[in-house]
Amino acid sequence: MTPYRLTSLDPIKIPGWRWSSFLDDAINELEPLSLESYPISSEFLDKEGKFGSRSRPEKATASTWACKTNKIRQIRAACIEAGRSASVLNFVISPSHHYDLPFFGADFVTLPSGHLLALDFQPVMKADQRHTDHVWERLIPLHDYWKSFLPGGGPIPVDAQPYFSPGFLWTRLPLDSEGDKLINNVISCVFREYLHLYLDFVRSAQEVSKERSVELLSGQRRYMSYRSSKDPARGMLSRFFGHEWTELYINNVLFDL
Repeated sequence: MTPYRLTSLDPIKIPGWRWSSFLDDAINELEPLSLESYPISSEFLDKEGKFGSRSRPEKATASTWACKTNKIRQIRAACIEAGRSASVLNFVISPSHHYDLPFFGADFVTLPSGHLLALDFQPVMKADQRHTDHVWERLIPLHDYWKSFLPGGGPIPVDAQPYFSPGFLWTRLPLDSEGDKLINNVISCVFREYLHLYLDFVRSAQEVSKERSVELLSGQRRYMSYRSSKDPARGMLSRFFGHEWTELYINNVLFDL
């Protein structure tokens, strides 16, 4: 594939990609923060792959949008489109360890079996009340309101629980008109509200002490290590783009700390 994007801030152009309006909304919300391009190798900006049978091959496309600010180490969107097989937006905000902030995470995944949708402020140190309590007191009411409109997504694996907050919104929706209605009328709203709240915390965050920043960096590295080792998209990405590219993408772009 000949790259049409030269930097990670260039617009994503994937024909038929389901989640384009969600990324557009996020970028509009982020624009006042004086965004700078985040360095990503050209091989990961845009990628095409083939999968399926030789007689009926299918195409998959991956594009990465990313930036940074003075308080945020990396904001990135991993965008996957593979026709009837998958359409994905994985959007993560990784704060600088000089500020006491959780991660922001949004996973919007459409598969033949349905939509798997998740939103959270993922803690760096869940048991540390300085890190969490002031966040949860504003996030949990937002979570509880929107959760009432959505079916549950199922239990969280025990080993994953330290990396999710009490405001983790997790749902599974069917591939039908009711699912589409909930995505358009509920998921789009809660995504904007979660992101707006998170950016409020970013704007008010003050630089921490050197000792605290070391603790936060250690917690961020634990989180990144867990996410890279347990990434549920690994099998799908390997199928679309090959094992070698997938491992480099997961470890050098998605969870690169």
